[in-house]
Amino acid sequence: MNLFLALTFALLTALSNALALTTQHVASRRSNESLRGWRLWTHLAHQPLWFVGWLALGGSLVFQALALHFGPMSAVQPLLVTELIFGLIIRQFWLAQRVQRRAWWSAIATALGLVLFLVASAPHASAATPTTLRWVVTIGVTAAIVLGLVVGVRGASAHRRAALYGTMTGLLWALEATFIKATTDILSSGGIGGMLEHWPFYAFVIAGVAGLLSEQAALHAGPLRVSQPLIVVVDPLLSVLFGLSLFDERLRSSWSASSVSVTGLIVMSLGVILLTQSAPETMAASSRLP
Repeated sequence: MNLFLALTFALLTALSNALALTTQHVASRRSNESLRGWRLWTHLAHQPLWFVGWLALGGSLVFQALALHFGPMSAVQPLLVTELIFGLIIRQFWLAQRVQRRAWWSAIATALGLVLFLVASAPHASAATPTTLRWVVTIGVTAAIVLGLVVGVRGASAHRRAALYGTMTGLLWALEATFIKATTDILSSGGIGGMLEHWPFYAFVIAGVAGLLSEQAALHAGPLRVSQPLIVVVDPLLSVLFGLSLFDERLRSSWSASSVSVTGLIVMSLGVILLTQSAPETMAASSRLP
């Protein structure tokens, strides 16, 4: 384990995710809202900016795999919240959107809350391997929640669809992170051959495809400020839970450490809420992009 490399690659993952989500949202919102399914994908395939987003997504996958290889999920995944901060920077300096001062203060609060949580909880890994029962319970519960969200999307308003798809994407990304970590552990010990002989690699592919489809639906359904915060927050929080329950990762459990950790999570959550209220609602102003 190398915590410095893990946190560095986690920040690069967040930056890549912010770039991917922003560019793909711009491309998606330029399409006709009546487009669905393969017609939507065919339209997006003709958008150069959409491919930039895919390249960024590929980079984020590599960075995330490296981060999870070098560090525990409970330390790596919470840093993905910084995607919101990187998103503000992209809006301000690349899309030339006006970002309110309140949004920057909210971003600072989010970052401070994150630092408080990481420093106070001091996540660390263990050598434990997830049992079959733990995998079955984790996958089964997550699949049931995703199915419920799919049912809830029917007949929902645009904002509600964006929220439900965003939540679904966060769930799938968190589940995918567990498969990535399991796959990288197998790859480091058994090589490519060993990786292809074990199921986590194929589960990672399935969860990744499902997450991508859900993300595209979230981007097309409504404003980015509705779906992005849910994707960014649900993913890390559930990943911490999965890290503790599946991989036996540990956090400091003293009263003082727990109090500061909870305070950090509250500050971070309030920062995210305020940030979503003050960030620009849409990327429509970025029509100057290719």
